Amino acid sequence: MGRPVVHFEIGCRDRARTGDFYSKLFGWQITAAGPASNIQTGSPQGISGHITSLGHEPEHYTMFYVDVEDVQAALDKAAELGGKTLVGPITIPAGTFAWFSDPDGNTIGLLKPPKP
Repeated sequence: MGRPVVHFEIGCRDRARTGDFYSKLFGWQITAAGPASNIQTGSPQGISGHITSLGHEPEHYTMFYVDVEDVQAALDKAAELGGKTLVGPITIPAGTFAWFSDPDGNTIGLLKPPKP
């Protein structure tokens, strides 16, 4: 069974400026939510995302998150295939997430949503 892309993230230095840019460019609704700003694209197609300013490197990036059943198992499999764990697993209100790099150095997010 395939695993869907369920979320995207845009990293930046200035959340307000970046949010304003994407809001004006694409008509996205962007609302502050703690340390991030949530993005609703206003379309029934596609996925939602968020903008964040980490306050440290990486300060600019884009990333997508893939829904997985077991974050640690997915990290282990990525490592077997030549990837490298960068962050996590970390539990947050939206579930458990992690970041890994693929063999070419691209950063990919994993997300297991919380159980209802």
